[in-house]
Order: sequence, then structure tokens, then C-alpha cells
Amino acid sequence: MDWKKTSQVSAAVALALGVQGNVLAQDFDSQTWRFGLEEIEGSVQYEWATRFGDKIEDLSDGAITVQVFPYGQLGGLTDIYEQVQDGDIQLGFGSGFLGGTVPESQIMSLHFIWSDSEEVNNEVLNSDAFLKSDALIDSYRDRNLHPIAMVPEGWQVLSANEEKRTPADWEDVRIRVMDNRLLNAQWEAYGADPTAIEYGELYSALQLGIVDAAVQPVFAHQEMGFYEVQEYLINAFHLPFLAGVMSNADWYDGLSDAEIGIIEEARLELVDEVHQVQQEFNEGRLDDMLYDIEYVELTPEEQNAFRELQEPLRDTVYVDMTGERGEQLMNIVLEGVEAAE
Repeated sequence: MDWKKTSQVSAAVALALGVQGNVLAQDFDSQTWRFGLEEIEGSVQYEWATRFGDKIEDLSDGAITVQVFPYGQLGGLTDIYEQVQDGDIQLGFGSGFLGGTVPESQIMSLHFIWSDSEEVNNEVLNSDAFLKSDALIDSYRDRNLHPIAMVPEGWQVLSANEEKRTPADWEDVRIRVMDNRLLNAQWEAYGADPTAIEYGELYSALQLGIVDAAVQPVFAHQEMGFYEVQEYLINAFHLPFLAGVMSNADWYDGLSDAEIGIIEEARLELVDEVHQVQQEFNEGRLDDMLYDIEYVELTPEEQNAFRELQEPLRDTVYVDMTGERGEQLMNIVLEGVEAAE
């Protein structure tokens, strides 16, 4: 099946399904799609996957079920990615760590190319210009993957034991990051000392002072209790936490137009639906932490001091790593954000 041709007809099929309801039920064979998550039950990814499964089951008149595997049930992050690539499972989530498999996906880790508005970022990521661009699809396809959806999960915020509002405040601060050339370069630009620590060891590393700071989505600080061993949460609005839903490419190519159509219809319904869910999750979990930690938001002027240090890295690190495709994706985001704002 030609995926480009299929993507063009998927919207029309989805519209037809919306009108015809179960008329196309005979097009669906009984089957189970397996979906691996990077996050635990109760997370944004879990909410997206379970709602997606409910919609797929409804749209296929019960012929297709989606079996969801929260983090840990199928192994670690690289295990999930490899299982999707190998076709052992059909669907999976991939966020920052996916950069080791799909380097171009590190567009989701670039500081200060995104809007301060979560609504704008959600719109840009789920636009056809980005999600169905040749640059994005080809980068996944080269690794036997196919991008299905993009899911913003709220702002990544910094935790530390001192209030930090300028790059100078980060001088020599040991901040935990994933071992990644782009992430290391971005934090080194602020003067920080990026340090690789396993996620499961981060709480004790913060508690014992092995590292001084960390950067995580709001919900992760709350779920993992990191706020219990830090004094401040600092939102620099430097980067939302972004995750992509991907499938095995060979499996996707074997789907019928009707099956691709219901995937597209479910995805479109979830864009705003789960965006609202993640906002409620993060607001509630931030409130849960405020009794034990001080929350700080940087002003636009303070953000600009950090932004100026990042702009050169777009070309010297990200584009150098990812080539023409990476540059195309970066320009799509920058132009999309400017237009949407």
C-alpha cells in the first residue's frame, strides 16, 4: 500500500465513517492492536491510549480492540521502540528518548522554538503541515515506523534547591538529563553541568545531592515525588513535554483504507479532548505540590536571556545531527508557531 496515497484518502474515509456509522463494519476483521506506553497507568499517555482504544472499538463496531500496556509491562523505553519496529506490537509512544532511534524527532526537545501558548503548540503539532510532512514521515519510515499523532503533555519544569531566574544562576549546577548530545549542549549553553542519571534513581540522587536539579513534566514531579526533595519548581516555558504515537510501518501499510480512516477519526477527536485532560491533570498535580514547594514562573524578559543562548544551537547541533529533514521540521514549527500566534 502506498502510504502517501492512503494518507490522502484517510480524511475522506473518516468523514464517511462519521456519517455511515456501522455501515462499514463488514470492512473490519476481528483483531487486537497492542499499544506500549512510556508512562504508567493514570498518566496522559494512558488516558490518550485508552480513549483511542474505546474510539477504535466503537468505530469498528467491536471488531478491533486495543490492548494497552503501561510502562514496565513490556520493558524499558528502548524495548518498546524495538518491539514496534519489529512488529511485536503495533503501536507505541515515543518522546525525548526516541531521539536515539529517530534523531529528527529531537525537534520535540529543542528549547524555545515553541510558543508560550499550549493551544498554539497543540495546533502546530497536529497540523497536516507538521504531522503529515514528508520530513517527519520519512524520518520515521527509515526506521520502520510511521507517525500517527502528536500529544503535548504540558510544560517541562525545572526543580532546584535555589530560585533560578538567569543563565548565571545555572552555572555549574548538576542537572539530570538523558544522555543525549542535543540535551547536553542545550544545558551546557546555560553553564550547567548535565548529568545522566537513570530515571528510577533520580529521587535518591536529588535527595543525596548527587545532582542538584532536574527537568520533568509537572505530572512526573508529582508522581515520582521529586518535589519532596527539592525546594523550587521553575517554569521557564522553554519546552513542552511532547510525545508521539507511532506504529510499525509494515503493519500500517497492511491496513485497509477503512482501518486507516478510523485511526484518523479517533486521532482528530483526541486532539482537543486530551489537551483538556492534560491541562486538568497538570493543574491538579501542581496544586498538590504547592504546600511543599515554591513555584516560580519566569517573565518573558527572563526567558529571552535563555532563548538567545539557544538560537545558535538550532543549526550547530540539531541541524548538524539531522540534516535537511531536521531543518525542514524546525522551519515548519517556527513558521507554524508564528502564523498561529
